[in-house]
Amino acid sequence: MLIIGIAGGSGSGKSTVVKKIVSRLPKDSVSVIYQDAYYKDSGHLGAEERARINFDHPSAIEFNLLIKHLDMLREGKTIPMPIYSYLTCARAKETIPVPPKEVVIIEGILIMSNPRLRDRMDIKIFVDADADDRLMRIIIRDIKERGRSFSEVLNHYEKFVKPMHLQFIEPSKRYAEIIVPQGGENHVAIDMIASRITIAQQSQHFT
Repeated sequence: MLIIGIAGGSGSGKSTVVKKIVSRLPKDSVSVIYQDAYYKDSGHLGAEERARINFDHPSAIEFNLLIKHLDMLREGKTIPMPIYSYLTCARAKETIPVPPKEVVIIEGILIMSNPRLRDRMDIKIFVDADADDRLMRIIIRDIKERGRSFSEVLNHYEKFVKPMHLQFIEPSKRYAEIIVPQGGENHVAIDMIASRITIAQQSQHFT
């Protein structure tokens, strides 16, 4: 099993990079785990308390469960990946079964900030993007998917996203073997990564 971590700032284009890498690999050879599914369940909190949750801080993520699930996949077991809602800040009772595959991709803003999780990755990729471009994507996404107003998005960015990016996410770039500028638009980098994964898969079969 080849474990690939894909990190980068909020709005950097990580999800697009993941989709394009998966599309270039053999069908049904990849499972994807999303860090966002492992946010701690805060559905019991009131609306004001939920509004103060810092989703960009490592303490918001249940890393122990994420690492446990990754280890289960390496043991050949299917995992029950949680379903998390940003609107309610709660996990659903249902889960998504994720089977072990030849390639497992872990995607999320903070995955390379955790040493235990980082040590389990065979390839570490950081998706880089200009801060202005990331902010524009965040504004569109948060209004459309997370029910925030324009001013709420800007306040949240200034209070949480920007300082946490500088403190935790940007420094984690130094752990990456591959840095992808321009996100999902960098077709050359994505093709190179897909080729590198294919070669690594083949070498694993021979070892």
